Amino acid sequence: MSSNRRKFLRNLTMGTGALVSSWPVLGKDLAEDAPHPTAKTSPSFNMCGYAAPKLEKVRIGFIGLGMRGPGAVERMSHIEGVEIKALCDLYPERAAAAQQILTKAGLPKAKEFSGENGWRQVCEQKDIDLIYITTPWDLHTPIALYAMNNGKHAATEVPAALSIDECWQLVETSERTRKHCMMLENCCYDFFELLTLNMARNGLFGEVLHVEGAYIHDLLDLNFSKKGYANMWRLKENIRMNGSLYPTHGLGPVAQCMNINRGDQFDYLISMSTNDFTMGAHAAELAKTDSFFSPYVNQKYRGNMNNTLIRTHKGKSILIQHDVSSPRPYSRIHLVSGTKGVAQKWPSPAKIAFGHSWIKQEEFKALEDKHTPPIVKHIGEIAKGVGGHGGMDFIMDWRLIDCLRNGLPLDQDVYDAALWSCIIPLSNQSVNNRSRSMDIPDFSRGNWITNKPVDLTLNGGGNTPVRKIEKSGKQL
Repeated sequence: MSSNRRKFLRNLTMGTGALVSSWPVLGKDLAEDAPHPTAKTSPSFNMCGYAAPKLEKVRIGFIGLGMRGPGAVERMSHIEGVEIKALCDLYPERAAAAQQILTKAGLPKAKEFSGENGWRQVCEQKDIDLIYITTPWDLHTPIALYAMNNGKHAATEVPAALSIDECWQLVETSERTRKHCMMLENCCYDFFELLTLNMARNGLFGEVLHVEGAYIHDLLDLNFSKKGYANMWRLKENIRMNGSLYPTHGLGPVAQCMNINRGDQFDYLISMSTNDFTMGAHAAELAKTDSFFSPYVNQKYRGNMNNTLIRTHKGKSILIQHDVSSPRPYSRIHLVSGTKGVAQKWPSPAKIAFGHSWIKQEEFKALEDKHTPPIVKHIGEIAKGVGGHGGMDFIMDWRLIDCLRNGLPLDQDVYDAALWSCIIPLSNQSVNNRSRSMDIPDFSRGNWITNKPVDLTLNGGGNTPVRKIEKSGKQL
């Protein structure tokens, strides 16, 4: 992509920053005459279905040991064929604390890195194959790019990118280096999500025509907690951007059910947000007794509820909701609707219908037994023992390692990482332009027409063992 085009796309999206008082709005001429945001060049290499050379051992460097990182280190410590070589965080005490996880597991010590440039040093290490990124959002793309350019596969927490330009950088770098760039969308590996994906693949719902997903999670107190996200970075993102800030937990699983990037593709979206009715008021209340929160008063926070509606090239629809500041029970919705039936997970319990009424529990159990995919039968019970959001995190990690060790394509490739992440800047642009429709880039550059769906079999894998796990006095 030309530098001029990159500059244009960079101007379309918002750069990183600290506290801002309002969201940028596209100029009138740009809003009315924006070209379709897609690359003009053909892909240098199609990473969808790409099987990288086998790795007998997967040597990992972890970068980011705050909220998510320690759990990832602990999960990986249970998987044979993994060597944890590096632990890195801005704060050295976090790397030291994660080292204790390895000591407890009886594993060799990893090198510790810290400071502003620690992540670069980790990516430059010769004895590392995979960089596992669990930092604040704005570092996901820079670290993933540096990892791939230094000959490493990259696995990054969600979202993988915050701008269209970053999405293209990830795609083009992965294609050029032929290194995997996987977004760690754990919800794709939750049990009901895998079940419904297999049911959709087996035709149980007929033609899937509409899906819904969400991230509805009351994080108001956590986002304002001094002991929460370092330097209040996640709260600042709720000031810096409007729109759907965290779409991939709900979007990823339903996109797979629709074979997005592998038979269908996003076409355009429209997005609408409410005003903020809680965050500003909460900041003002906290500031009455604690001056620390004074800078967060009179900020323009993103709206509480965002609704983003996506239309696909085949004329199907996707509804994604995002709300992290209203007092509501947790929900990802996960609704898959087809010409023959429908499945939905929230509100619980998960259920299936082929008409006006949900089927009875015994019927559901029979369908579950029939359609549970091989990966769940193989590793599901062990995953529940290890944990990580009920086991889905461990399924994701185990699957990633098993694919790398056996030279298998990944379930989520760089095109998924880019496409699911680009909803963030595009929804922001739509919200700021009275919900104007925004074209969605085709990061596969046409390969979605012939790309094969995600392989739900173990496909020659499944041979990565797990160390015995002590859980509540029980060995798994």
